[in-house]
Amino acid sequence: MAEEEIPRDRRWVVPLIVLGVIVLTVVWFWTSPTWIAFGAITAAVAAILGLLYLGLSYNGSRSRLYGLKPLTTRMPAIAQPKGHVHFRTKLAWTIGILLMYFLLTNIYLFGVDQSTVIDLFASYRAILAGAQGTLMDLGIGPIVTGSIIMQLFTGAKIINLDLTDDEDKATYQGTQKVVVIAMIFIEAIPQVFGYISPSASLISSLGLVSPGNGPFLADTIIIAQLVFGSYLVFLMDEVVSKWGIGSGISLFIAAGVSQQIIQGTLNWVPETPGSAVSYSNPPSGTIPKTIYFLTHYTASQMAGGGWEQVLLHAPNPIVALVGTAVIFFLVAWTESTRIELPLSHAEARGARGRYPLRLIYASNIPVILMSALLANVSMVTILLWTNPTLIHFPLLGHQWWVGSYPSAAQATASGISQTTPLTGGAYYLSQVNGLESWLLPILNYGQYGSFLVGHTWWQGLVHVAVYFGAMVGGSILFAKFWIQTTNMGPEAVARQIEASGMQIPGFRREPRVLRRVLERYIPVITVISGAAVGALAAGADLIGTLGNASGTGVLLTVGIIINLYEAMGREQLMEMNPLLRRFLGGET
Repeated sequence: MAEEEIPRDRRWVVPLIVLGVIVLTVVWFWTSPTWIAFGAITAAVAAILGLLYLGLSYNGSRSRLYGLKPLTTRMPAIAQPKGHVHFRTKLAWTIGILLMYFLLTNIYLFGVDQSTVIDLFASYRAILAGAQGTLMDLGIGPIVTGSIIMQLFTGAKIINLDLTDDEDKATYQGTQKVVVIAMIFIEAIPQVFGYISPSASLISSLGLVSPGNGPFLADTIIIAQLVFGSYLVFLMDEVVSKWGIGSGISLFIAAGVSQQIIQGTLNWVPETPGSAVSYSNPPSGTIPKTIYFLTHYTASQMAGGGWEQVLLHAPNPIVALVGTAVIFFLVAWTESTRIELPLSHAEARGARGRYPLRLIYASNIPVILMSALLANVSMVTILLWTNPTLIHFPLLGHQWWVGSYPSAAQATASGISQTTPLTGGAYYLSQVNGLESWLLPILNYGQYGSFLVGHTWWQGLVHVAVYFGAMVGGSILFAKFWIQTTNMGPEAVARQIEASGMQIPGFRREPRVLRRVLERYIPVITVISGAAVGALAAGADLIGTLGNASGTGVLLTVGIIINLYEAMGREQLMEMNPLLRRFLGGET
């Protein structure tokens, strides 16, 4: 549908211009910005109103998202390959993008005072596949958040699109790109207000160029770097999806978590770098830490607290190593557990096959989406408690029941991070970090009660229950949305089986009959799938993981590696037998 074919109601122009004037007037008299700052704000308001006009002015019979087509069809994108991409080429692209990811995680933001950086996503850094203070600071957060928004709106029928229709699906994907770009700005801009601060030298240098605008220009430079890095991640994900093997998002998560696990296992650097290795400052890796205690302390000293340090105390105790290994085996087992529906070919007599319905039917995507949602909840509550503007937000700003956080002095005195929630919903929805943070205080509150950061043992139990319930319930919800938006529901699968010429023996070869059979299995397996991945991820967090990779990170990494291995197997199979490409999703 070209631009000239899109029916529009031009009457939306005047009210949107009036709205823009009102917003800019309020900003001018409320904040008294400089002319450069006001120009940037005007450009941002114009961009937002332009998007609103494209959507609201659409006057056709389909979804209003079709009004965004002039924008979505012109957005930069990675071109689809025109033919079959050979396995070696896909492997080369995948490895190249992976190396580029590691490179970008080590390029620090220009002009940032790294000593003042506060990581808003500290607890969820492994899942977001980012690196604090670098071009990858936001990681895959905007991409996943954009996906959450689109799935929720589609699942709630706020967005009226039929994802089985090619044109509707293209509109959905184009709109998702717009949402992702919007989320990049929404997550990048708050970072510079007290969390990623420009250095004094950058501010003074820019102040000489444009007197009075040094702070604003410095913040703008940092925001531009964050936006550039995040959009680069978005394009890298598209490259892997179209020209490589698997998913770029999954690849980045697995790479980051694997790095943390290896460091948590083998790192010989002490917990406090620069200080001498001692009983209170042992090597941070599990194996060097264990060897250090066994070779430097007697049996009586180990019995007096050494074994407790090795087995239970963070970072990277032996229980975390065991917990990580258990999660590896459990995920590998659940990935291989499946129900197989028998299939036979309608025309080729004797040709039979099976359609596998995995226990992890919705894959690991639901737990990624749920973790990203909790990461955004954490970011918003931190901003509402600490941001000079948002603390005045009605009902929610600086409210203990939403979430309170320690000041810099309190964090230093207590030995905790400034992003550690102390009260309210933020505390009960925050990630649980190992047995030390909840089980030890319950067993011996007098000695370990400080790990609960001012809470009683029963509040610690409530925290565990709420977090576990949120992970399981949220993963079930996202699993249901995911199978609908990816054509994995009973109706879509029935059409796929019917199109391949297969049928279930004993049933008529008709999509409605196949759908009724599949409806006995897919909805139930979807719920079990979401509950299983949510429970595994939350359970691993309760036990603790190596390198503070989080249970979700370990769960995702195992599943990603298994899926990547299977994808590589399919690619090699198609290379050997081109006739299988159509059946396995490749070209003819």
